[in-house]
Amino acid sequence: MRVRLVLAAGVLLASAAVAPLAHAEAAGGLPGRPAPTGDSRTLDDLSVYGYGTVGEDSTVTLSGMYRCLDDSAGPVFVGSTLVQGDRTAGIGGTRAVCDGHLHEWVNTAVVKDPAYRPGTATVRAALMQLTTGETGLPQPGYLATEDASVVLR
Repeated sequence: MRVRLVLAAGVLLASAAVAPLAHAEAAGGLPGRPAPTGDSRTLDDLSVYGYGTVGEDSTVTLSGMYRCLDDSAGPVFVGSTLVQGDRTAGIGGTRAVCDGHLHEWVNTAVVKDPAYRPGTATVRAALMQLTTGETGLPQPGYLATEDASVVLR
């Protein structure tokens, strides 16, 4: 009986020590970013990986991570634009899952005339929610944006 009490006490003490650490990690921002503060909208977050790819057929692929909490007001998308020199093009869009967890996004598009080349570029990414405006038409609202330098491979 004493062994059970000692084991139970040990488990409770270990749980009490680990629970705050797990909660702090869950409340943190994306890897390499500070934890969000303030209202719940700050928990919507977006990042861009430091690289993208350009295929032989001019297919461009960009990716990163996002987190959003609530899509009850309308669908949420991750959109991206690639800028290299004087060339700018939208690179796909991904429907977001807004459950408070981190998710990876990957956007792909075939871009020709002129095609993108391996080297440095800038990605402008946005976590955008479409809501119904007063006129009944969808209106975009930006939950998070990120401009990042990337290397196209």
